Amino acid sequence: MVREVRVGNAIFGGGRPLVLIAGPCVIESLEHSLRTADALQGIASRLGIGLVFKASYDKANRTSVTSFRGPGIIEGLKILARVKSEFGLPVLSDVHDLNQIAPAAEVLDVLQIPAFLSRQTDLLAAAGATGKVVNVKKGQFLAPWDMKNAVGKLESVGNRNILLTERGASFGYNNLVVDMRSLPIMRETGCPVIFDATHAVQLPGGAGTASSGQRQFVGALSRAAVATGIDGLFWEVHEDPDRALCDGPNSLPLDQVEAQLRQILAIDAIVKERTPS
Repeated sequence: MVREVRVGNAIFGGGRPLVLIAGPCVIESLEHSLRTADALQGIASRLGIGLVFKASYDKANRTSVTSFRGPGIIEGLKILARVKSEFGLPVLSDVHDLNQIAPAAEVLDVLQIPAFLSRQTDLLAAAGATGKVVNVKKGQFLAPWDMKNAVGKLESVGNRNILLTERGASFGYNNLVVDMRSLPIMRETGCPVIFDATHAVQLPGGAGTASSGQRQFVGALSRAAVATGIDGLFWEVHEDPDRALCDGPNSLPLDQVEAQLRQILAIDAIVKERTPS
């Protein structure tokens, strides 16, 4: 049985209903973050699901040196703290180095380890030592069974509040593929598993100096993943993806979120043998 991991009022795992992790790729402004959080909270409330708000204060692994990275850790954490206080939502963001962990842990409910850093032992151990929930994105270069080693590094410092996220495997030539077998395989660790559908449709570096993406496939891949019995979905959303400052091509339009989720939650209820609401 997959263990339960509580993040604010949201509970991942244990056969519970799907939890949504959603928000813009990067913090664009305070106003945009608050507006997006307000819309997502309304959707989650209507659908009766748990919600974790995500947004990055620094995108440290962008394709080009000219790519927008965000407001930085100081201003970014202030904005996430506002989201947390105004809406009562737990918040998630990436940590990229050891110096970021202590200040991030003062605000964030979930420390996220980016996929490219999922084997960095010191980073995992330091994040785990905070006692916070840690979400590890599976590296695009890793097999799903390799994630037991990331779990072992976190558990070695006494942290069992672990989430694992699949975001596709590198297929070469700016493409990613998703092997749906990876989701139940990673759940064999006993940790709740999340599917990052929006990064799974990313085409890394596909626009030359930026990543491209195929957001038209977010819904189909999400439905397929939920049918395997996963514990959460990770979506980057934006009210106008074509004008997003980061990852617009693979972001789900905000006005599609509720309709997509209604379908997906019906599948989740069937798989977990609950009566759909």
